[in-house]
Formats: sequence, structure tokens, C-alpha cells
Amino acid sequence: MEDFLFLCGFDEAGRGPLAGPVVAACAILPSDFPIEILGDSKALSEKKRNEAEKIIKEKACFGIGEVDHKTIDKINILASSLLAMKIAYEEMTKKIVAWAEKKGIALPENGFSDSLVFAITDGNFCPQIPCTCVAKPKADATYPPVMAASILAKVHRDNIMRDFDELYPGYGYAKHKGYPTASHVAAIKKLGPSPIQRLTFGSKKKKDDEPSLFDS
Repeated sequence: MEDFLFLCGFDEAGRGPLAGPVVAACAILPSDFPIEILGDSKALSEKKRNEAEKIIKEKACFGIGEVDHKTIDKINILASSLLAMKIAYEEMTKKIVAWAEKKGIALPENGFSDSLVFAITDGNFCPQIPCTCVAKPKADATYPPVMAASILAKVHRDNIMRDFDELYPGYGYAKHKGYPTASHVAAIKKLGPSPIQRLTFGSKKKKDDEPSLFDS
């Protein structure tokens, strides 16, 4: 990593829910970033996540990518998560030259290139991006840029699900964010699938041939 100018962290939020998008983020932190505010987003309180998210957006170079429920149903959740990461990287690189100049980071004479970036993703897979990338399980609890990406992705997705809660009342999206809680499953059985339902999630028959969540 010492041979690269930028260390970029990736993470996603929303692989497990029954509804809504998957969101990924990537982040490059400046040398003066207060890393003590970071941590695995799932382990931080909502208040601390929101506070950290504001500071990350103020100081870091970052990108956020979303892939909706229809695409998830079409190409599967792993492919969608990696696609969201690719979108996030593309968004980040649009900002990186101006960000580096603002932070006093000198780029080579030929300017920015993807060869300057070393990326770390949380988990076992890397997106198709043009920089060096490695996947490391539990990176979101180890590497500050990955922690920052984890926070950005979770806060962004949580906010999306709060908006969907207002659009589709009765499902409890503001509370459980689309995850398969007992109350969410009960709402689906009562109201049927919502317009943001991942129809490939919960649609498989169980071994004892119980109906799926979405059987009428």
C-alpha cells in the first residue's frame, strides 16, 4: 500500500433486506482525519453514525452508489452490491482531482490515474474497477477508509428507507429498514409485497413446502 498515493475503502449496506436498494460507498481519508470517530457502522449508535457521516463528507473524497430492488431481482444481490461499488468509485474519481488540490496532495505531472489508488473492500469480492483492489473480511472493523465507507453507505440507505416509509406506510421501513424482522414479515403477509419489494427474496419454497411470503 505504501507504493500508492490513495488508500480507498469500500463497503455496502443492504444485502440482507427483503426490500429497497443496496447501497455502496467508497472513501479516501486525508492524513489529518480524526479516525477516532470511526468504527464498524453496525456497532456505532445512530447518533454517532450521523455525526461521523457529516465529518466524513466534509473531509474525505467519497462516492456513493445505489442499485434498486428491480436490478437486484434481475442480476442477484452479490452482482448488485459489486455494481453499486463500481458506481461509487466512478462518482468518487470525478471529485478526486479537486479534492487533492484542496488538501494539498500533489498529483504526478500527468495528473490522476487509477494506478494511484489501492482499494480495500469489506468481504470476499472486489468490484470491477480499474485500480488495484483486494477483498478482506471484517475490513470494516480494521481499516479506517472502509469504516468510513461503511458509515456513509448505512446512513445513506437508512435515509432512503425512511423516505420509503412515508411513501409506503404500514410496512415499518423507518424502523427495520427492510430487514426480515418479524414485524416486516407480518406486514408483507397482511398487505402483500410493497412496490420496493425484492421479489426473489423470500420467494423460495421451504423444505416442508410452506408457501413463500409472496404467495397469494
